[in-house]
Amino acid sequence: MNQNTAPAAMPTISQIVRSDYRTADVFKKWGINYCCGGNLPLQEACAVKNISLPVIEEDLQAATKTVQLSNSLHFNEWPVFFLVDYILYVHHAYVKQAVPTLRQTLGSFVSGHNKKYPYLAAVEETFQNLSEVLIQHTLKEEESIFPYVKQISYTYERKETYGSLFVRTMRKPLAETIAKEHDRISNLLILLREQTNHYRFKEDACTNHQVIYHKLKEFDADLVQHKHLENNILFPKVLQMEKTLLKL
Repeated sequence: MNQNTAPAAMPTISQIVRSDYRTADVFKKWGINYCCGGNLPLQEACAVKNISLPVIEEDLQAATKTVQLSNSLHFNEWPVFFLVDYILYVHHAYVKQAVPTLRQTLGSFVSGHNKKYPYLAAVEETFQNLSEVLIQHTLKEEESIFPYVKQISYTYERKETYGSLFVRTMRKPLAETIAKEHDRISNLLILLREQTNHYRFKEDACTNHQVIYHKLKEFDADLVQHKHLENNILFPKVLQMEKTLLKL
């Protein structure tokens, strides 16, 4: 081994975040600058803030742990009750957690960088519109649509002869309200992709800019699966149950 070989340089905070955007929330939690001022190695940044290095490393490991759903999962075979709960506790919970954070992050970043990245003002406006529609839509599903879906599923599974009395029929609200809101969500999502060049940032984009685009892309991916489960699996199942109950 060459005695004069210099040790490899430790990555800076900014470099860590650029290599995995999920680490940004850890540094934000501990008050460590990861953007323009994030030029210190992790150990030095911890020393400056008087933070335990092992504690930060544990948080970073937890933040970058990837949970992978198997491609072999057959969502269409899941019971309606379980599918509704999955949408509620996974996708609705994600929307409620991600929307306020992304809105605040986008708003703060755009207001401070409107001269350098003027196009982000349109991105912020589109995301604000999308998030408002989503929050209202999510609330409507939780307060009226999903309780009805569970009621119909329970009645259908028990093959209750009075099941037709419970059927208010989802066809009208699905066609007139839910479908229109889903279309609006899809159109806003398409616009967001166009405005961000499908979340591809320029080479000179700062770390914060990159993190925002990564998080918007993550939000997009979750929303696509969210609406797929509702539009293509859950709602068609319930409409078919309604038809069966009306014949009892």
